[in-house]
Amino acid sequence: MFALVSGAFLGASGFAVLAGAAVWGPVPDAWRGPWLAVSGGLGGALCCVQVVRVLWRPPGRPGPGPSPGDVIWFQPSHPGRTSPDS
Repeated sequence: MFALVSGAFLGASGFAVLAGAAVWGPVPDAWRGPWLAVSGGLGGALCCVQVVRVLWRPPGRPGPGPSPGDVIWFQPSHPGRTSPDS
């Protein structure tokens, strides 16, 4: 889900930046249609690249595991004692 959402956000952002120049900028009318088509193509490409980049993991490389600071160590139980520190 993260890959799709981040890809859609990146693609929409790339499209908006380039399309904004065509819509509100000094682009001649003859260039407006092709400019928007290129903007859409670049936005779609950015979306696909982001999805592949997030989902692809090199083979044989494990994912990120817990760091030593994340591991919670429990003291084993001591039957008959009232406190774990006794």
